[in-house]
Amino acid sequence: MADSDEDYIATDDEEIGAHNVGKGGRHRGAGGAAAAAGRSGARSKNGNKSGGGAQKRERWEDIKRSWDNVVEGEDGSLSSTVAGLLEAGKRKRLLKDTTPLQRGIIRHLILILDLSSAMMEKDFRPTRYLVSLRYACDFVREYFEQNPISQLGVLGMRDGLAVRVSDLSGNPVDHIEAIGKLRLDEGKGAPSLQNALEMSRAALFHAPSHGTREVVIVFGALLSSDPGDIHQTINHLVEDKIRVSVVGLSAQVAVCRELCKRTNAGDESVYGVALDDKHFRELLLDTTVPPVTRSAKMSASSLLMMGFPSRMVEKTASLCACHSALTKGGYLCSRCSTKVCALPMECPACGLTLILSTHLARSYHHLFPLKNWVEVPWKAASKSTHCYACQIPFPHPPTKPEELSAPAKTATGTSVSSRYACTICHNHFCIDCDVFCHETLYNCPACQSSVPKGKVSNGAGGRGDPMEVD
Repeated sequence: MADSDEDYIATDDEEIGAHNVGKGGRHRGAGGAAAAAGRSGARSKNGNKSGGGAQKRERWEDIKRSWDNVVEGEDGSLSSTVAGLLEAGKRKRLLKDTTPLQRGIIRHLILILDLSSAMMEKDFRPTRYLVSLRYACDFVREYFEQNPISQLGVLGMRDGLAVRVSDLSGNPVDHIEAIGKLRLDEGKGAPSLQNALEMSRAALFHAPSHGTREVVIVFGALLSSDPGDIHQTINHLVEDKIRVSVVGLSAQVAVCRELCKRTNAGDESVYGVALDDKHFRELLLDTTVPPVTRSAKMSASSLLMMGFPSRMVEKTASLCACHSALTKGGYLCSRCSTKVCALPMECPACGLTLILSTHLARSYHHLFPLKNWVEVPWKAASKSTHCYACQIPFPHPPTKPEELSAPAKTATGTSVSSRYACTICHNHFCIDCDVFCHETLYNCPACQSSVPKGKVSNGAGGRGDPMEVD
């Protein structure tokens, strides 16, 4: 009798043994075991799935459960374990490449949102549609926090068409209000990558050569309803030097992978598929970092005219040129004295870029990032008892010699002593100050406060060439 998968052919003796029922069903069990052994051997010969080596496991078989990492502490509570998991998450977010690279700090970016019926799936709660809109607002805030002198526009894809959500501008309030209005609608129809990319090309056509041209796509469908050949559109994007990044919500799509690869000089790391809503947010916010400058033409030094107006307050309200709204405060263009209500912005009358000096300073940290701090072992932990910045007390060093000789880095990537040392000044900080200094301050407070008299340090926390101060 042949088996159903044609991998094993039983003999007459085995068939008889399988049907002979003795005491306790021993004969039948033996026959079943022999059949299973024979079937397993046949599979190993034909399909090489077992026998002669370790069987290859699929990725979905290696399940990682979050509750497996929760272990009770010595006091019987879970507080120490939860605190360790939170610290590991913060530490993982900080460990980035701090190599100083030339980046384009003046960016022109188009955010394309998938507004099709595929976004109504509920694998992201409550729906992909609402989660993507919420994270799009977070993206707008973070984008202008990291790139204050850049421009942003928002497009949508629905019913096989590309719809304009907000125009290219430097005001985050306008973009957030436009995205918030999309909550009243629902996703419908099919997306069209080609139409959205062509509209993005048209919006970025007048972008100046000293800035970057980028497109970020949130794509939740597995298809694209295009009116023509999308590969021709990809060729046009390469000619126009427009970089495209894609964040997928369903699965990897071949045309999206080719789109990212060809527009980013073969780099496929800009295409990611979200595993959950937290991973989705991380992938989207990773695109707020300015891209590395690759071409020699963009790396060439050039002068850019900007205006630095001061804020003025009027006794009577007047119309601003940017929104045609009555306001008593605003800024006057340094060239044509046109009134605008917010900065950064391009003057509506003469086109001059108007910014504040603080905006330019905030864009500087991408060029010289603060170096990652290192974990402190117990042997060197006696140097400090409190965090240098916030003065929070550190745990006391252990008394057992085997604990003192433990490595500085734990299995989760955190410091065994809860201390992190700056590689320049060697002062110790807690994990919260580590996060604050690397994500908000972008400087080491100890390096800035311990500079010798008459000298200053550079903006990245390291001590560069000294400069005399009067």
